[in-house]
Amino acid sequence: MFRRRRDDPSDPARRAAQYQVDREIAADEAADPGTETGGADRSAAQPRRRMDDRALWVDTVVDQAIRRGEFDDLPLAGKPIPGLRGTHDPDWWLKNLVEREQITGVLPAAQLRRDDAELDETLDREPEEGRVRAIVEDFNARVVDARRQLLGGPPVVTPTRDVEREVQRWRERRRARGIL
Repeated sequence: MFRRRRDDPSDPARRAAQYQVDREIAADEAADPGTETGGADRSAAQPRRRMDDRALWVDTVVDQAIRRGEFDDLPLAGKPIPGLRGTHDPDWWLKNLVEREQITGVLPAAQLRRDDAELDETLDREPEEGRVRAIVEDFNARVVDARRQLLGGPPVVTPTRDVEREVQRWRERRRARGIL
C-alpha cells in the first residue's frame, strides 16, 4: 500500500493542519494587529478554549489516520513496549547495549562478582589447603588487575579476600561436614 510521507505537501491531513494554523494566525493578527503576540492580553479562558480545540483537532486527525490504516503493521503492534517494567533498573542502559550490540562474553566486573559469590563452593571442592590458598590468591590478583584497567564499563566493587581467613573458613566447613 502506498503511503505518503508526513512532510508531503499533497497529504490531505497536512494541508488541513496547515489551513487550521493559517486561520489561527490570521485570527490572532486581526484581533490585535499592533502587537507581534497577536492579542496576548486576552482573557485566560480564550487560550484554554483554543487548546481544547487543538486537542479535539489532533484527536480527529489521529482517528482519520487510524481509519486509513496508517497505524497498521507497526513493529510492536499488540506487544508490550520493551523496557517498561514495574521496577527501575539502574543498569538498564548497559543491558540494552549488550542486547542491541549483541555483545558476547562477560565484563570483568560482572565475572568477578559471580566468582566472588561462588568462591566458597569452589573452595569446598578442593581437598588440599595449598590449592585453596592458590585459588584465593588468584582471585585476589584478578580483582586487583580489574581495578587497575581503565577500559570503561561498570566499576569493580568486588573486595579481595584475606587468604588466611578463607583457609580458616574452609577448614571449619570441612569439619562441619565431617571431612578431615
